[in-house]
This record gives sequence, C-alpha cells and structure tokens, in this order.
Amino acid sequence: MPLINTPIMETRIALLHSLILLLAITASAQPSLEEKIDDVVRRQMGEQKVPGLSLAVVKDGKPVVVKGYGLANVEHSVPVKPETVFQSGSIGKQFTSFAVMLLVEDGKIRLDEKISAYLGDVPESWSNITVRHLLTHTSGMTDYDWDFRKDYTEDEMLEMAKKIPTAFKPGERWMYSNLGYLVLGVMVGKVSGQFYGDLLQERVFKPLGMKTARVISESDIVPNRAAGYRLVDGELKNQNWVSPTANSTGDGALYFTSADLIKWDAALRDRKLLSQKSYDEMWTPVKLNNGRTSHYGFGWVLKRVNSRRIIEHGGSWQGFQSFITRYPDNRLTVIVFGNLRQMDPSRFAHYIAEEADPSLKPRVVSAAQVGDIGKICEVYEKIAAGDFESGFFSEELLVKIRGELQELFKWPGEEGPVKRLLLLDEEETDWGREFSIRAEHAKTTFFVKAVIDKDGKISVFDLDQD
Repeated sequence: MPLINTPIMETRIALLHSLILLLAITASAQPSLEEKIDDVVRRQMGEQKVPGLSLAVVKDGKPVVVKGYGLANVEHSVPVKPETVFQSGSIGKQFTSFAVMLLVEDGKIRLDEKISAYLGDVPESWSNITVRHLLTHTSGMTDYDWDFRKDYTEDEMLEMAKKIPTAFKPGERWMYSNLGYLVLGVMVGKVSGQFYGDLLQERVFKPLGMKTARVISESDIVPNRAAGYRLVDGELKNQNWVSPTANSTGDGALYFTSADLIKWDAALRDRKLLSQKSYDEMWTPVKLNNGRTSHYGFGWVLKRVNSRRIIEHGGSWQGFQSFITRYPDNRLTVIVFGNLRQMDPSRFAHYIAEEADPSLKPRVVSAAQVGDIGKICEVYEKIAAGDFESGFFSEELLVKIRGELQELFKWPGEEGPVKRLLLLDEEETDWGREFSIRAEHAKTTFFVKAVIDKDGKISVFDLDQD
C-alpha cells in the first residue's frame, strides 16, 4: 500500500529535519579538544609572558596534539615547531636514574650499596649514603656552591661536592638535591667507563629512536635549537651564560624535542629496556627511616589526583622550563617545553591534562573552610608570616622562602595573586589522613602535602614549588 503524506506527517518530518540540523549545528559549535588546548596555551602564554612553547599530548598511546606556539627565537622571529630543540633541565634526572638502573641490571651497581664502593674515598658525612639515597633525594646532600662560569673536570666537581656540608643524616628526610644527581652522573661514568651522556646515547636514545636527544653543547651546530629567555623588570632578556661543564652534569643537561619525549613515553608505557622490577623500583615512593613515605621515586615525582596516579617531573635551566606529566591510570601524558625562566610549566601541563580528561580536575576548596583543610591552611599561613622553624634549612633560605610566600600569599576571594586552592587527593594512612593540595598563584604553583595525625595534629608539611 503506497505511503500517503498528510499535512501532519509533513509537519513532523519538517520538525525532525529542523531538530537534526539544530543538533548538527550545536555539535559543530562545541570546541574540539585541540581548540580547548589552544585556548589554555594562549591564555597561559599571555598571562606568563612566555615567548615560545612546544606541546605534545598523548592519549591511549597515540599523539593527539603535537604543536608549537610562539617564537623559538625572538631576535630572528623563528616560530616554535614540533622539531624545535629545547633544554630540559631536571627532566634529565629521570634519564640519569634510568642509566643507573641499566647498570644495576648489568650487576655493576647495587641500590643499597654505599656510594664509597663506587667513588672511593668520601667524607665522613657521606659514609652511610647509598645509591638509593641519591636517587630519592634522601642523602642529606644540598646543592651547588661554586661558580657556574668556570670550567671544571668531573673529578674537580666531585672534590668540590665533598666539601659541601650535608643537611641531615641519610634517610631522615627528603630534600631535593641537584648535587646528589651530579654525583650520580659521575658515578655512572666511573662504573661504566664512559661519560653518562654517551651511555644514554648508546643504550637509550638510539635504541628508542630519540634522534635529537643529546647532552647540551652551545659550541655544536644544533638544528632547530631554541633560545632561552628571562624577564628582568618586565623586559625580555637572553639567558645567562654558563660554562660548558655546567651543561654536562647528571642533574639535568639534555636537549630534547617533543618528538623525543613522545618516544620516551612510549618506552615507559611498554616497559622497554628495563625489567618490570626496575620500573617498580623507580616508581615506588621512597620510605624514610621513620617508616613514612615521601612523594619521590628515582628521578620522578609521584602524586595522585582524585586517587589516580601521577608520575611527573619538571625542569628549569638557562632560560628554559620543561614538564612531563604521566597519568598511567588514564593512559594520558602531557609534555611541555617553554623558553622563559619565570614560566610555570606545571600549570600548562595540568590544565591541559584536565581538558583532555575531565576526571583529573581537582576539587576547588576554600581557605576559610573548617576542619582538616582549614588546619592545613593555617600552617601555610604561619609559614608565610614567618612563624616557622626548621632544623635543617639555613636561616638565609628560610628568609627567602618567607619573603616569597609573603609576596605570593593571598587566599581566593581576597584581593591578591592567588587564583585557586584545589584539593588533589586525600587518603587514610597508617599514621593519619594525608592531603595533597595545589595552590595556584598568579606567578607560580605550590604543591602542599600534609598529614593530620590521629590526634588531630599536623605531623608532616611539605611545600613544593616545581
């Protein structure tokens, strides 16, 4: 029987066509992930005055966004491209730790062996430091104390390092130490018989196809090399010059492109070059002498957001900033390189991750909130006011920390530089409730970790600026 259109049916068909068209228009009006990311990047570049930025977003093992923004070289108006080469700063620590683990699997290094077994004579303060202590920043070593504009041999740097006092006994506390990773780089050379950068080239970069990864050299011709910058009284200046040997140490002296770190991320995801056991060692939070854990593995910061794991690290050196943040539970990685010393790369990386996967967005909290969050905020406020004592920070460093916090510290809703306070995660532990907070200021981001003991007192308070 033939279908007969009636006026009512024609009206319904017309309405259906209109609805389909409206849905299509609405769908097309929704910004794509790349457009959302572009908006985040451009907004942050403007706020932070960043000349150039390279970005890679990897989801489910596939690069979904690989782009350059702004200028790699301001003087010559050279745009950032995916193949632009950036200095990476302390991202290099994960590669130094990887080199150590290669030698562990070779049977040439033992993690819990004292470093004197590989370095020879060491000062008394180093006598109980193990390789694991250096990898996890729990050795008590502090930082450099020499002129970056002078050239030194590795042996000379090691001897100078031996003269720098340690801040605490090995395993007592966690404190970030570039010096410890410099010593690890020297150790890799002594044990393997080759410069740590050559070992990485031979056993990591070439096997993984990381074609532009290498140790920094300002004398070599390096195609697509970006220039580094700093702000001085609001005016853009070139990076400060350092000696060639200051750009060759194991704490962070490597060139990378986004393409290099995409391949690195794939190797980490597939557990290449090392055993599962070694990867587990690298990504397990360090346990201190008192049985509590800190937020660091071997060259990686270990955090959580909404109970999902974060494995990440940033870097800063010579007018450059870098960041790689990996969310293994969400199969997401964000890689950021920028060429401004004062930029906050973690803000780019985390905001972009939250656009790529909204389940990673932390919960906004108020500083005026009562309860445990309020207690943590009170401690934060006391530090800013200078009402804080430390047994191992120098008074000079404490004054600097207090000065920075006094300048930056204002809670959301007040007139001041703080933008948001966010609760990343909270969990019950054997010793109480552990909280992780992200405090976003106009200038930078602070991460706060605090533990509220079962008697209601704060027993652990870490303040970390990436």
